[in-house]
Amino acid sequence: MKRLFLPILGCALTTADLPAQSFSAQNLAGLTSFYESGLKRNGIVGSSLLLLHGRRIVFQDFHGRQDLSPAQPVDENTAYHWASITKTFTGIAIMQLRDRGLLSLDDPLVQYIPELAAVHDPYGPISAITIREAMSHSSGFRDATWPWRSEPWQPFEPTQWSQIVAMLPYTSIHFAPGSRFGYSNLAVVFLGEIIQRLSGEPYEAYMEKNVLGPLGMDRSYFDRSPYTLLRYRSHSYDLHDGKLTEDPFDFDTGITRSNGGLNAPLPDMAKYLEFLLGDPARQAEYDAILKRSSLEEMWKPILPVVPDADFPSRAGAHDFVAGSFFVHTDGKLRLVGKSGSQNGFQSNFYLDPASRSAYIVVYNTDAQDARQNTHDFDTQLRDYLIDHYFSVEK
Repeated sequence: MKRLFLPILGCALTTADLPAQSFSAQNLAGLTSFYESGLKRNGIVGSSLLLLHGRRIVFQDFHGRQDLSPAQPVDENTAYHWASITKTFTGIAIMQLRDRGLLSLDDPLVQYIPELAAVHDPYGPISAITIREAMSHSSGFRDATWPWRSEPWQPFEPTQWSQIVAMLPYTSIHFAPGSRFGYSNLAVVFLGEIIQRLSGEPYEAYMEKNVLGPLGMDRSYFDRSPYTLLRYRSHSYDLHDGKLTEDPFDFDTGITRSNGGLNAPLPDMAKYLEFLLGDPARQAEYDAILKRSSLEEMWKPILPVVPDADFPSRAGAHDFVAGSFFVHTDGKLRLVGKSGSQNGFQSNFYLDPASRSAYIVVYNTDAQDARQNTHDFDTQLRDYLIDHYFSVEK
């Protein structure tokens, strides 16, 4: 275990720099206790948590193990799989293409992917389903990219675009597009395909050149690890009924990489949060990646999300889907964020644009039973930070 409480760039951190309801030394100790005791109680093998205010790290904690055999502790070099947080990067790439005049968010998906004409849409023409609806999970496409996984010999995810195309004649739209929220991994695969077709290069190459590279995320990558970084990649685990099993290591998300293919250490993800929070001193640099107005356009609520196991809300709190992000309100507080869950990894981040504060957390263990549950603890951590870190007016 390694804990660090230090501002980056050698900047002194004062109370005035922090949100109105910020952490004192006592509160930092309280967070450490809450976080680490929750990890132990829920059987989580390894995890990392970081709180950011502007460009300053207020708190970070690397806890547990990235590998149990041989035992290897989590540290700042540990690379985690970020799963569906990747979708926010994909959304940023779509907005880049929009700002360059290569597409409109209201363009039909089928305009760029003619193969979608084979999909059965009982609610109207397939041409009515737009890029905007794919970004806001309101397209009507099913959730799972790969709906048939009853055999152990099947690939982890579809590995080729041709496999997606083969499924399209057997794909139907589940509700009237734009009428409600319905999470869809499949629709985000289509966004990744659009990025490839309009840019003329593989999704990973486009993201490296236009997002990861410009942000300085030089230890971030998609799917299988570069040989030189493999030793830093975290293993992942499932915990069910008290039994811990290891998931496949260094796996490939295949054609679904635009859904959830990103792997990165926490310091790289902190750079991403800095970009999302914005910095007047670096705005020209950030605008070269994506204009601030376009980024904030992605944070405008589009449809409400009904509370359920994936989107739990306490009394008075509400969730909304936006453009590749989600918005969580609690009192007068508005948080923008996204979670991820795949192959034993779970992750989450939220940022408060008003105070330029954020947190990000990742776990390498998916515990799922009544006594130990990673998702439940993650929700408890979110609410703890809302009450103790973010500025809240009830």
